[in-house]
Amino acid sequence: MVRLLAAGGALLLAAQVAADNWPFAGYRTAPYLPPKVKVTKSGPTDPGYIFIGPRGNQPQGTAALIYDEDGGLVYQGPEEVTANFKVQKLFNEDVITFWAGNMGDLGFGYGTVHILDNTYREIYTVTLQDNFISPDGLPRDSYIDLHESQVTHRNTLLVTAYNVTQHDLSAIGGTPNDYMLDGMFFEIDIATNEIVYSWSVLEHLADIPIEGSKQGLGEEYGTMEKPWDAYHINSVELMDEGYIISLRHYWSGFYIHNNGTVMWRLSGEEEVGDFELDDKAVFAWQHDIRVYNQTSEGMVVDLFNNANTPTDVVAATTGLSMYVDLVNRKVSTLRTMKDSDDVIHSVSQGSYQLLSPQSSHVFMGYGSIARVKEYDADNNEVLTVQFGDDNAVASYRGFKCQWKATPFWQPAVAIVRTTSDAATMFMSWNGATEYDNWAIYSASSPLGEDMTFVSSVKRDGFETTAHVTGLRSNYLQVVARKGNTPLGTSVVAYF
Repeated sequence: MVRLLAAGGALLLAAQVAADNWPFAGYRTAPYLPPKVKVTKSGPTDPGYIFIGPRGNQPQGTAALIYDEDGGLVYQGPEEVTANFKVQKLFNEDVITFWAGNMGDLGFGYGTVHILDNTYREIYTVTLQDNFISPDGLPRDSYIDLHESQVTHRNTLLVTAYNVTQHDLSAIGGTPNDYMLDGMFFEIDIATNEIVYSWSVLEHLADIPIEGSKQGLGEEYGTMEKPWDAYHINSVELMDEGYIISLRHYWSGFYIHNNGTVMWRLSGEEEVGDFELDDKAVFAWQHDIRVYNQTSEGMVVDLFNNANTPTDVVAATTGLSMYVDLVNRKVSTLRTMKDSDDVIHSVSQGSYQLLSPQSSHVFMGYGSIARVKEYDADNNEVLTVQFGDDNAVASYRGFKCQWKATPFWQPAVAIVRTTSDAATMFMSWNGATEYDNWAIYSASSPLGEDMTFVSSVKRDGFETTAHVTGLRSNYLQVVARKGNTPLGTSVVAYF
């Protein structure tokens, strides 16, 4: 069945509606204007920082942002459109990864995946070049799509890509010369940037025909400039014998064998696909399919159940965890997560993250709705963080990650003289997580000579303010410390 739906403003990925009154934070020590966040905590939470990449409250997207649970900024990256900002394991070390590029207005993007170590040095930059065609016919430096950038245990990167392809759409009311998007995924060796595996949905139309798409062609799509998106691939998960992919516009996940063939289909519709669903295991327009506890008999499949698009608002968005019984070909619901006090209809984007198998806490990013939530083992909401106006600010995914970092750059300091021998000082160290106090020193010259301890002050959020008096020099320097151990030293500042 083909539903004749419009494309819905490219799933709000462009976030073209600007927020009206959402407040921003400003600082003396850095030219940042990140959105302030509203934090509501109603129970014990798992440890970690909030990782988001907002768009809509700045013309080109804000940046990759890290906040603490008190709503304080921890890190802001370069001002750019970002997605999939999170902590992953690479060569057994914690790294942060994110996609940055141009999302365009068609529901996908072209960009690069950046991998940073715990000093924020970029240690790998992953790009993709292949025989791609873009809607405007122009070449791109990299064709990695925003939807996926998953590091695997074999130190490769799984990414999605969209290729404009001419295809006969007569079967769904189009013409033989129409254009559509080929949903593709790639596995790329991170160290060498070489493609080690690639897959194209249009090479498997016998198993995944265009007629099964839930996304109608409409009147304005089917041209090269506006190709039809039949599948909308948005996540890839490495499996023992291949990969599981999420096709949003098919309401399905597919297990793709290493040889490229389709092993089975998990559909969100009853009596569709290869499994019998229980009453609660239905889903639609999903994102972020993830797999746990895989055996030959079955596995746990988690996903973000949007249940809505911009043109098809049906039910509350939920987090869904299911057991997929491979022997009896049945699916049983394990968990369904939604906040009954804050019913959300997320029409695009979104993520589902199991924080810990031990705590069973789940963290969900609501995509087109500018909120992230944490749920406890009983599926109760225990944390909500809002960073913009609904349907005006978006973050493709949102994560909660444990992270320790000591930046390679120096702390920043700004000084305002208040009297001849007194000043107000502002101190920050973007991205640093390990220091807990500042030591303030005076110097006799800009070279930092004859350093004299003035005072210390406890760290207070992203930017700490201190008032110092009795100064006998116009040169000051600050040191970020953990206890009495110095971790980073600013330049000598004149005031």
